[in-house]
Amino acid sequence: MLELSGLTLYFHKGSINEVRALSNVDLTIHEGDFITVIGSNGAGKSTLLSALAGSYTPHSGSVTMRGQDITRWPEHKRARFMGRVFQDPLRGTCASLSIAQNMALALRRGKWRGLSRGVTAADRALFATEVKKIGLGLESRLDDRIGLLSGGQRQALTLLMATMVRPDLLLLDEHTAALDPKTANQTLLLTEHLVTTQNLTTLMVTHNMNQAIKLGNRLIMLHQGEIILDISGETKAGLTVNDLLAQFYKVKGEEFSSDKMLLT
Repeated sequence: MLELSGLTLYFHKGSINEVRALSNVDLTIHEGDFITVIGSNGAGKSTLLSALAGSYTPHSGSVTMRGQDITRWPEHKRARFMGRVFQDPLRGTCASLSIAQNMALALRRGKWRGLSRGVTAADRALFATEVKKIGLGLESRLDDRIGLLSGGQRQALTLLMATMVRPDLLLLDEHTAALDPKTANQTLLLTEHLVTTQNLTTLMVTHNMNQAIKLGNRLIMLHQGEIILDISGETKAGLTVNDLLAQFYKVKGEEFSSDKMLLT
């Protein structure tokens, strides 16, 4: 469905602060893949998602979607078929608009909006039905400004909005990292439900290795802008956190000793 070939991206290229954020990345994403993405800080995880979303233009390599080269497509053009949820709950919604108005914008993502009424009666009925699915009681608060909601409520709505018009690709960038443990778990359950029931092709960045092992059918690990591990199926299902740590230290050329093991 989507193919990255030789994708290379620099920050501050040509300056003394030059950093190679992605290095010759080759990756094929198949229809229905739910890929968890792990790696240390600065490994290139969020940069990879940003390159897919069109936030960054690579210096070399290509991005192909269903046989069409979209490497130079801007972010707004890719938004027609990509949904994205950020780590910061504030980034996915407009605080000054109501829940209904935010959802209307999401419903018309990538479409010509014209001068018609922003939220119709039919829209409101649809939004109430959709919001009820997340189980937060917000279906009766459609006229409330989103800025009045908690971070967890906003993130759940952002996730719902990103999938309300079924995206060809869903990008989740540590979307539970800023939430308290209870809310993060609820958001993960909602994520798994939406991805599974809609069979969404998904990339989910996480620092939680247990989440990375448990969720999805495939796992990739990045290190210094390169994919150093890509596993799926039964191999992924049989992994442990210490298996992942051992692989990471092996790439770094360090011995994986007992003092580096985690109790899981």
